[in-house]
Amino acid sequence: MTMISPKSFLYTVEGGVASITLNRPDRLNALTFEVYRELTDTFAALRDETAVRAVVVTGAGRAFCSGGDVHDIIGELFSRDMEGLLEFTRMTCELIKNIRTLPQPVIAKLNGTTAGAGACIALAADIRIASDAAKIAFLFVRVGLSGADMGAAFLLPRVIGLAKATELLYTGDFISAQEAERIGLYNRVVAPDQLDNACSELAQRLAAGPAFALAKTKEMLNRELDMNLEKALECEAQAQAICMQHPDYREAYEAFVAKRDPKFV
Repeated sequence: MTMISPKSFLYTVEGGVASITLNRPDRLNALTFEVYRELTDTFAALRDETAVRAVVVTGAGRAFCSGGDVHDIIGELFSRDMEGLLEFTRMTCELIKNIRTLPQPVIAKLNGTTAGAGACIALAADIRIASDAAKIAFLFVRVGLSGADMGAAFLLPRVIGLAKATELLYTGDFISAQEAERIGLYNRVVAPDQLDNACSELAQRLAAGPAFALAKTKEMLNRELDMNLEKALECEAQAQAICMQHPDYREAYEAFVAKRDPKFV
């Protein structure tokens, strides 16, 4: 078991759920180079944390994450050459890859403003539960950058459809939490005082579930994004046969027969 102890954000584990809290509330949790690096490394390290069965990422204060810090990142990037710029942009994409390939389910707990890189982190999560104050925008074109950043042009059309994704990435406009839920970007929107309970209940439910089956489901969701039907069906047949050999499958059956709750490995 690895020791995860980031300095630039909060990290706790309780009841099989790891909580990552971006902790620069005075800057709306804007990302710095250090936060990017530690987030990327933390999601990589979580692969080996067998005691962690679900992950919740959120922000302190009134924002989830407002994107890259204007002074600490954007200003500094002007001094870099192409090689230095690519080093940074590849790291930001590595963060998204580490979230998407993490076997454990990731819940984005959107407590407030979610913008730019923050929107991409939320998009990379498996499930997004938001406060009704959690407006969201993919702001990149508004600062002269491509809307295709940190996986947005790949993931967003697959979540909400090409037409709406194109609009959001072309305009960089904020949309309300209610609109984000309507188009399928948010799974659920709740009142601010209900957000903690809503996320905790789902995280605990996933943490108590069959970790191997959930990991296999996430793997298949990722792998089948670019498959045709024939290949997808064959991959699902193989994945299901593998799950049928796992102890959790027998435990679910024995629990059903005994009329008790299953206790998964």
